[in-house]
Amino acid sequence: MRVYFSDIFNVKPNIIEKYGAFNISLVNDLPLFVDPFLLFNSKNTEYQKLHQKILKYVAFLRDRSLEKSVNHGLLKSWYCFPEVKQTWLGYSKIGNSGRGPGVEFAKALNDNLSGVFSDFDKQTISQSPHLEKLCLIKDNIGRDNISDFVTNLIKGYLLRYTQAFAQKYIDPARLKSFTVAHVDFNYQTSTWTSVSFQLPAINDDYVLLTPKNLLTKDDTWINKTDLVNQFQDIVSSVSNEQLRSQLNFYFSSNLPKPKKNKDGSDKQPLKRDIISAVGAVIRKYPQFLDYYIKYKEDHGEQAKSVSEERVQEVYNLFVTELSSFIKHLSEKTNFYKKKGDTLAESYERVLFLKNVIENKDGYRLFYVKGEPIKREVDVQIMFRLTWFASPDDVTREANEGRGPVDFKVSRGAFDKTLIEFKLASNTKLAQNLAKQVEIYKKAHDTEKAIKAILFFSADEEAKARKIIADLGLSDEKYIVFIDARRDNKVSASKAL
Repeated sequence: MRVYFSDIFNVKPNIIEKYGAFNISLVNDLPLFVDPFLLFNSKNTEYQKLHQKILKYVAFLRDRSLEKSVNHGLLKSWYCFPEVKQTWLGYSKIGNSGRGPGVEFAKALNDNLSGVFSDFDKQTISQSPHLEKLCLIKDNIGRDNISDFVTNLIKGYLLRYTQAFAQKYIDPARLKSFTVAHVDFNYQTSTWTSVSFQLPAINDDYVLLTPKNLLTKDDTWINKTDLVNQFQDIVSSVSNEQLRSQLNFYFSSNLPKPKKNKDGSDKQPLKRDIISAVGAVIRKYPQFLDYYIKYKEDHGEQAKSVSEERVQEVYNLFVTELSSFIKHLSEKTNFYKKKGDTLAESYERVLFLKNVIENKDGYRLFYVKGEPIKREVDVQIMFRLTWFASPDDVTREANEGRGPVDFKVSRGAFDKTLIEFKLASNTKLAQNLAKQVEIYKKAHDTEKAIKAILFFSADEEAKARKIIADLGLSDEKYIVFIDARRDNKVSASKAL
């Protein structure tokens, strides 16, 4: 079955592994992204040069920002890039199209480069400037913005990295010449230049490979969550005794007076109060952010090991395990041969997956290190990768109305089915079941919708079924419960 780069371009997976690249799916983005800290922390001289290249470009932007010479047109030219969708990495549930760094990110970066970020390249505490610092300052700037921005700045490297692999290992008939924009920046003309490359081609677009040792999952190494969770460790690492005492005092003074437990002891502060107190410390002592960044630099080897572990988990789940699951469905079942009206076909396929998960050890796919998958988006990606062989047009979250459904499977203008895969643990399940798909049905002009609900415990099932009953939907045929529990299964390993 043709799902992964290795399948489509007829390259053995171990060759891609040896080259150091991730064997991406060309059906759907996989939930990984570039962490710029891994460039900084690497002993690879090429990566270090890329880190310096990023800093040089940000310094250029800072200088223009201080000159107040950035109008709207230059803002879009220098700060706003299209998402590098050709990496097939990110958080797109269906397909590989995201947004890329937009105007909001551009304005935030431009404003901060002439403000709190203006001296970003004059470090006295941390070893190096880090663009991720912007995430610590601005609430609306997240890992996706930073990763997309950085991926654009190293796109030239990824293009050359992929071209070198392709020319050595891929049939020349599968390569095409592409002239790619935004590859190198000309500092004399202050413009981006285009360069031509011979690259693997699919659906009239090129594909990019990304080195695994630049990737991570969930969050960048420098992130706001760790800033809060590791506050005391960071304060302890501050060598200046006076500043250390001031940080602790100001943090404590911004926490509300503790409430008492029944035994008279103080209750622990609430998470939101801790976050608020840390925010107050940063506003009073902005240099604390630099001490945090230094702390993360000092523990840089952990960044490497944590990222390697996360990337391997993604590979195990979305490539190794899922490819075996797809192979089984293809070779030993009629899953990919089901035809008919899209509602009937979709319903049959959902029931088929339900049977495999419940009765043929398929439930194991949804456990990582013995724990059930927690992120609904991961389940949805897995469903998409499994569904890919359908002759139907499985579109990427078609925004024909309010918000995306998981899938719109269509055959022609009048035969459409909406499909949602949900976890029973989803705190918004009741709201979704009551309103969401009904809104989508009107927007897509179709009355066909299937909701599949995956549960991992008896409590989750009971909660979800109560929601269904309260909504008067207990007899709804197209709400399908899928039992992914482990505690009620008899091994059927011979069947799968």
